[in-house]
Formats: sequence, C-alpha cells, structure tokens
Amino acid sequence: MTAVPITIDAPRALALARDVLATEARAIDALAGRLGDAFIAAVGLILHCKGRVVVAGIGKSGHVARKLAATLASTGTPAFFVHPAEASHGDLGMITPDDVVVMLSNSGETDELTMLTPHLKRQGAQLVAITGNEQSSLAQAADIHLDAAVDTEACPLGLAPTASTTAALALGDALALALLDARGFSTEDFARAHPGGTLGRRLLTRVSDVMRSGDELPTVPVTATLADAVVEMSGKGMGMTAVVDPAGRVAGIFTDGDLRRCLPRIRDAATLPIGDVMTRSPRTILPTRLAIDCVELMETAPKVSQLLVVDSAATLVGALHLHDLFRARIV
Repeated sequence: MTAVPITIDAPRALALARDVLATEARAIDALAGRLGDAFIAAVGLILHCKGRVVVAGIGKSGHVARKLAATLASTGTPAFFVHPAEASHGDLGMITPDDVVVMLSNSGETDELTMLTPHLKRQGAQLVAITGNEQSSLAQAADIHLDAAVDTEACPLGLAPTASTTAALALGDALALALLDARGFSTEDFARAHPGGTLGRRLLTRVSDVMRSGDELPTVPVTATLADAVVEMSGKGMGMTAVVDPAGRVAGIFTDGDLRRCLPRIRDAATLPIGDVMTRSPRTILPTRLAIDCVELMETAPKVSQLLVVDSAATLVGALHLHDLFRARIV
C-alpha cells in the first residue's frame, strides 16, 4: 500500500502560527493588567517563608510547575517540585508547616490537587494557587490566589492548553524574578548557582585562575638585548615577553608583532637593547578582575592577543594569552 504524501499549506501554516503567537501575547498582556495586591502578598509570603517553596501541578500545568520550581531555586528561592499523585502516597511527608505550597491548575478543579488541600492545611503549610478560575475549589481553599485566566486558548480546536500554560509560565517567572529582586540576588549569586555552565565560568573565573605565572611567565629585564628577548619568547611559547625594571614593575612588552616590525632595521640583535624596540605602556589587568574582562581589553583597537597581569603597584605577577581564555572556555 502506497503512503499518501502529506502536503503543507504554507500560507495557512504561517497564518496559524502568527495567530497562536498573537493570542498568547494578548493573554500575557491581559495578565499584566490584572496584577495587584494578591501578587504582592504572594511575593511577601514566599519571601518570609522559613521553609521551602513546594510547587505542584499535573499534566501540562505539571510541566509549568517543574519549570517554576527550577527557576525559583536558581534565583535564590529554595524550591522543589512534588507530583500531586505521589504526594497522596507518601510524599506529603516532604512538606513541613514552614513551607509554602504553590499549586498550578487552569481549571482549579484538578482532583489530585484539591484532595491535598485539607491535608496541607492540617499540616500548617500555606497555599498559593495559580488558576484560571477564581471561583474554583483550589482558588477558594488557597491563602492567596493568583489569577492566570485567559479568554481563549491558542489551539485552533480550543482544546490543547496553550495560552493558559503560557500565561501560567509567565506569571511564575514574574513571581520568581520579583523575589530575586526583593532578595537582592546578584549576578555573582546567580553564577554560584550555575557553576557548570558558560555563564558561571564567565562570572566566577578570575584572571588569577587562568593567567600564567612563575616559570611559565616570559620575562626579561629592561637591560636585556633583543636576542635575549627572542630566546625567552621562544622558550615560553606565548608569542611575547614582558620587560621589567629592577623592582619587577612592567616597563614594556615585546611581541612577535614587534619583532616583525623591527626586523628590517636590525643590524645586531645581540647588542640591540630591548628597550629600543619594545612597546611601552602595554595593556595590563589586575589578577582580581574577571577573566571575561580580558576579552574587551584585547579587542580594543589595536587588537592584542596577550595581556600582562600586574598588582596595584604595577609589579608583574602574570600574563595570559587569548588561547588561555579559550582553554578555560571563557570565550
């Protein structure tokens, strides 16, 4: 039996897609206009929670609830997801009187959630409900109800949760980020919660963590010759050498580029003072700066591939090459 090929009506598909996006955008816009005292009360309740935030939902709302729990946890509000069905079979023991429970249900009548509310009340936990029906059982049982109602779903059949889940997701994000701001949660705090990702590396890695120092650091005194500098550069493989005065302060830098530029006028590399051909006042950075800051310094015209690392007294303490930043996955 030959399969009948499925054809796509491109104009119809695009029109439907644009209508879905417009419908969901309108739902979020309407939601923003309804925010008020209940939202502030929810932020205050969670902010002063002595325990943890327990987020629950089932079906599509369960997926949104998992995302909300993850967003809260990564932005300074300790939170975890509990499956309502599992809660009624023992996982209620994970919830304490000091916790705040956030339940998500578009109808507000989800059996697995409504049957838990009396048990949660008896335990002393406080309840925030996010529903699309303020007259629902869940909304009425909650200490605080957040209205996430939508006029219509984006689904052309009017069945699949689409605009309603988008509205609940957006409201959850608004709640998490209002809490982030109220806690004074900083960029550094965010990085500490994400140490394994690119963002964490960029926000936690200091110049001192990636710079070369000690025997790996190419250095010659200001009294050295060009020949001495070339030998040091060749041995250390950084395409440059720092030039320092007797006190160890940076006097200049000599790079592969400097060597190429001065070759036509060199007569005797063994006697030519490095001070005559080095670049004075090279770009430097403190070891306490973020490693990502090196990228901006390197890309400022004229672009360079190496930076010298100095302390507050301009004493050389290290150096790094662009390749060091690549190896550390900073760029």
